[in-house]
Amino acid sequence: MSCYLRHISDVLGEAGIEVTPANRKQIDQAIHQMVDVHYKDCPTAWKKLKQDVLTNDDKRRHLVAHVREALSG
Repeated sequence: MSCYLRHISDVLGEAGIEVTPANRKQIDQAIHQMVDVHYKDCPTAWKKLKQDVLTNDDKRRHLVAHVREALSG
């Protein structure tokens, strides 16, 4: 699993999104895009997630919606 996805699996799981080997790259890319961090810069993406997204209910909902959209097509 990507470096930080294991830490947010509860957030995604509450929304009915299961992180699997088949979809983890799509989820990871969507999250990097959402927090405006170049793909594969996991430490920076995780830092932004912790500071900006996971502490704000509206941004958490936006994260879930963004990941769902990325997975749907």
